[in-house]
Amino acid sequence: MLSMEDFITAVFCCVDDLLKEVTNGQPIRSRGFQPSLSDSEVIAMEIVAEFQGIDTDKGIWQYFRRHWMSMFPQMKSRSTFVRQAANLWQYKQELQQVLARELNALSDNTHIIDGIPIPLCCFTRAPGCRSFRGEASYGYCAAKKETYYGFHGHLLISASGVITGFTLTAANGGEREAIWDIVGLIHGLLIGDKGYISATLRQELERYGIDLQTALRSNMQDNRPKNWVKLLQTVRRLIETVIGQLCDRFNIEKVWARDMWHLTSRLNRKVLAHTVCVWLNRLFGLEPLQFDSLVTE
Repeated sequence: MLSMEDFITAVFCCVDDLLKEVTNGQPIRSRGFQPSLSDSEVIAMEIVAEFQGIDTDKGIWQYFRRHWMSMFPQMKSRSTFVRQAANLWQYKQELQQVLARELNALSDNTHIIDGIPIPLCCFTRAPGCRSFRGEASYGYCAAKKETYYGFHGHLLISASGVITGFTLTAANGGEREAIWDIVGLIHGLLIGDKGYISATLRQELERYGIDLQTALRSNMQDNRPKNWVKLLQTVRRLIETVIGQLCDRFNIEKVWARDMWHLTSRLNRKVLAHTVCVWLNRLFGLEPLQFDSLVTE
């Protein structure tokens, strides 16, 4: 649909408009030297690179240095670029939320929630891992049937596949506790897996206008209509598609950062990149989650 040059331009325009809205047109920095690249340029570069599966700070800088210096002639050293990108972690989160609202995702009556294991290393290497001491922990990945050391991402999406919430906990962080970090802006039906089974949690969510529906364990009696249960299972598959994109295209499971500041920035830009791609697909009349059709080679 778009050439890579047109894609870069479209992403920049989207980010620049959103950043002006978030900051009310006011400068982000009140003192010190202004960076050579604008903040919109830096965030756009990150999104474009993430779309292509380039997710290391060094790789992003090298890609634009080699191929697109004509579009970003003010790009300076890698360390300057990396520092500026990391300092914008909060704005990436805010931009994503504004874009989710513009896509009417937060007002959707149906949402789906699930978790994403984000390992630092496998179980056998964990004792020697020095990163994120006191922040990471051991957890179990049911899909891979293995214990790992790291974090657990908690993802919330609308029925159209737009990410409406994301939070990070240690790998042993409870899903039923983390849910409160991401459901504050939604209402209606919320579909989760067996990890969210809790009569107390369901009652508490009902007070906020959220109807939690989950699959039940084999030893539990399900009195719900079979057609309704089948529909829940069908709708829930959408989050598996989104998680697959976050893992395969945006490499959300890989942790290259060595501190929470840089890790938060990396995760925020991946979630933002996914949402921008959905927005561009909508803009150009494509299916929201068909990212392969967005850019021509």
